[in-house]
Amino acid sequence: MSRQIASSSADANFHPERAGVRGRWLALFVVLLATFMDLVDVTIVGVALPSIQRDLHAGYAVGQWIVAGYALAYALILVTGGRLGDVYGPRRVFIAGVAGFTVASALAGAAVSPAMLIMARVAQGLFGGVMVPQVMSVVATRFPPGRDRTLAFSLYGALLGVAQVSGPIIGGLLTSYGVFGLGWRLIFYINLPIGLCAIAGAARWMDERPRATARLDLPGVALLALAALLLTVPLVQGREQGWPAWSLAALAASPFALAAFALYERGRAERALVPTTLFRQRSFTAGLVVLLVLFTGIAIYFMTLTWLLQFGLGWSPLHVALTGLAWPAGIACTAQIAYRLSSRHGRRLVRIGMPITALGTAGLAWAVHDGGRLTTAGIVPWMVVGGIGMGLTIPILSTLVIAEVEAPYAGAASGVVNSVVQLGSAIGVALAGVVYFAVRIAPGTAGARTLACAAGTFLLAGLLAPLLPPQTVDDSVTGA
Repeated sequence: MSRQIASSSADANFHPERAGVRGRWLALFVVLLATFMDLVDVTIVGVALPSIQRDLHAGYAVGQWIVAGYALAYALILVTGGRLGDVYGPRRVFIAGVAGFTVASALAGAAVSPAMLIMARVAQGLFGGVMVPQVMSVVATRFPPGRDRTLAFSLYGALLGVAQVSGPIIGGLLTSYGVFGLGWRLIFYINLPIGLCAIAGAARWMDERPRATARLDLPGVALLALAALLLTVPLVQGREQGWPAWSLAALAASPFALAAFALYERGRAERALVPTTLFRQRSFTAGLVVLLVLFTGIAIYFMTLTWLLQFGLGWSPLHVALTGLAWPAGIACTAQIAYRLSSRHGRRLVRIGMPITALGTAGLAWAVHDGGRLTTAGIVPWMVVGGIGMGLTIPILSTLVIAEVEAPYAGAASGVVNSVVQLGSAIGVALAGVVYFAVRIAPGTAGARTLACAAGTFLLAGLLAPLLPPQTVDDSVTGA
């Protein structure tokens, strides 16, 4: 997931009592527990947004920042988080990340203003980007290549699916039936016992490595953050403020900031935050574009449904969450097909899956156009179709993108891939607001228009698929 895979040397400070088979599985459980907490926090907030906005008297832009601020901060720190593990040791960095995430969760739950909640969410994203890369460090250093490592990666993959399904359900239940009158605040407070358990487990079962000689590329992080903020801030705030001159100037400046980052990284060669060698591989660069487009579309899709179904039609958080299960149900129908065929037909699966998802999204746009008569039965079939197409793509796409990357750079490539996924999510949330609220029209019409844009992004991702490598590679080699 980040560079620590490439530099996973033997642990000079390895503790014998932690070195056994039982110890490494317990260490894996600890890091997966924290990862589950992080992944659920990505999806759990969506169904609670209307309740949060009503309670804090916040506008739609605040709701966008509650989601996008987390994703953006996570994307910007993820690769650096992996390097921090190399420099200071994965256990120390993991504990610091979990502790910071837990404190930020407490602050989010106690938020008394929109600004306080947004800052807490950004802090959650930053500390999440510090702790999550250490998962790959545990797998790479504690599990030798073979059956156990394959099982460890499989458990991580299963965790992604469970988090995607359970996040909205947990959010819906806690928001609708929260104890002690806490309501939406429970979606953040629930992280406190989980975080404390993860810290205690990490102190007992994770191992430390010697300090690496690598240095952090802080100017590179700053330039990348500047480019991302120049793009996302005006997209979120510009519409609500009537597109003032500063927002247009920021949008125009964002490509130049990105170019400055690229030039700076090129000059640093192998000391760069992101090795420029990676981008000489056309399939990797093209794959990043596919990922960016795809996850932009996914964010538009789900943000639109939140606004339409809860704000527009008044559905309860739990009703929305249960309806949303149609999407992962569709994914489950085809995910195993993707896993079985990816080694020979990975690119072809993406070319088939993306148009199917675009079709399901276009059908959903048609169904919601007349929002006044919209029912669960009118939504679910189209969501299942979209999920079926996504099931052919999502389980294999990240591995497909790095299929032709040289083994020494696999860790760094995985970190870049995950950062692009989160950046696409942040951009998608911003674009959803631009399209949905462009003019004052009926919720069904606005939802249909925004979902049509999501369908277009899925179709574009399918059209770009021929630039990908034809097949995936063995996960045990790439560490992806």
